[in-house]
Amino acid sequence: MSNVVVVGAQWGDEGKGKIVDWLCSRADVVVRSQGGHNAGHTLVIDGVTYKNKLLPSGVVRKGKLSVIGNGVVINPWALLEEIDQIRSQGVDITPESLVIAENAALILPVHPALDQALENIKGENKIGTTKRGIGPAYEDKVARRGIRVCDLRDPEVLREKIDNMMFHHNILLKGMGAETLDPKQIYDDLMKIADDVLQYAGVVWRILDQARSNNKKMLFEGAQGTMLDIDHGTYPFVTSSNTVASQAATGSGMGMNAMKYVLGITKAYTTRVGKGPFPTELFDETGDYLGEKGHEFGTVTGRKRRCGWFDAVLVRQAVCVNGISGIALTKLDVLDGLEELKICTGYRLNGEVIDYYPASQVGQAEVEPIYETMEGWSETTCGARSWKDLPAAAVKYVRRIEELIGAPVAMLSTSPERDDTILMTDPFVD
Repeated sequence: MSNVVVVGAQWGDEGKGKIVDWLCSRADVVVRSQGGHNAGHTLVIDGVTYKNKLLPSGVVRKGKLSVIGNGVVINPWALLEEIDQIRSQGVDITPESLVIAENAALILPVHPALDQALENIKGENKIGTTKRGIGPAYEDKVARRGIRVCDLRDPEVLREKIDNMMFHHNILLKGMGAETLDPKQIYDDLMKIADDVLQYAGVVWRILDQARSNNKKMLFEGAQGTMLDIDHGTYPFVTSSNTVASQAATGSGMGMNAMKYVLGITKAYTTRVGKGPFPTELFDETGDYLGEKGHEFGTVTGRKRRCGWFDAVLVRQAVCVNGISGIALTKLDVLDGLEELKICTGYRLNGEVIDYYPASQVGQAEVEPIYETMEGWSETTCGARSWKDLPAAAVKYVRRIEELIGAPVAMLSTSPERDDTILMTDPFVD
């Protein structure tokens, strides 16, 4: 059996929630390995909608072990609130079903305060973060002044670390004209919830190694998308962590040889939330049509998503940097009713044709998409569960995407319902 890594192959919001839920039903262990509570996964199970931000999708299913790895930054108050919310929907969450890496970094109240202050002073040049403190928390982690879950066990060490952290951050806040924070208040507030958080803390790398030794099927659930990766995305309009498949190993403590199958999730068109370059973005009625029919609003922020044609150049790049084994193509049904479709097959930059997305901010903003036009279809694909249920033009569109991105479509989603999925390859089977 294979362990599966799920990654977004665009700018996030690719419909990972439904695919991950489908895979969760077959996995024994579900792991989050990066990001924070800025990532939203919507799950619909037996008519009940769950909106997970920090918790792995496996928590809503009985008998699964859910793991938050060391690569995740955790807002402990948001975590406890989310646990209470999911519990209120009838899900039992216990230390036996949820484990948090003891070496995971914490998001403290100063981090969203810094996030907000930094965005405010940037004015028109703001990145467009969710202002949840994700970036500042990762900065503290890299700068070696971060607070980790295990620090909650040692009050004196915790107090000293908070004092050192806040000496640095209050200078910054004051310099930006923002209100400073009291380190004692942060310490006191943390101590009030320390035991609630620590009951879930564990040695995640060891737990996962034991699960692997016992031939448990593990699913590594990615957040955001490849083009938001801090190294490989549209920098600086990116998230603050690595979102590519290799982060599943780094952010959980598993060796790379444990990762057998990489499933890339991509929409049949392209969307993006917030600022940053978007070569195939549509500003016309077609863009509005995709947004309305696709219900394109962020799970966490509620922000309207920008919509555009499928960009095969971006997805082909994602296939390469992630080592994607197969693609789960989602929201094909949103394209129903369009007379013609376009796929971006290359870019034109400074008079030259290129087949990759440049790293420079200037180059990314100036590339012009080169399109290939395909026939659309008037029939519905919504709810299709086999190839024979699809219009010929839809099949042709999917096959052309496979050719252009250099990876097979392993799963095809035709509605938000979990069972409305056409399976070509089982990622859990070698």
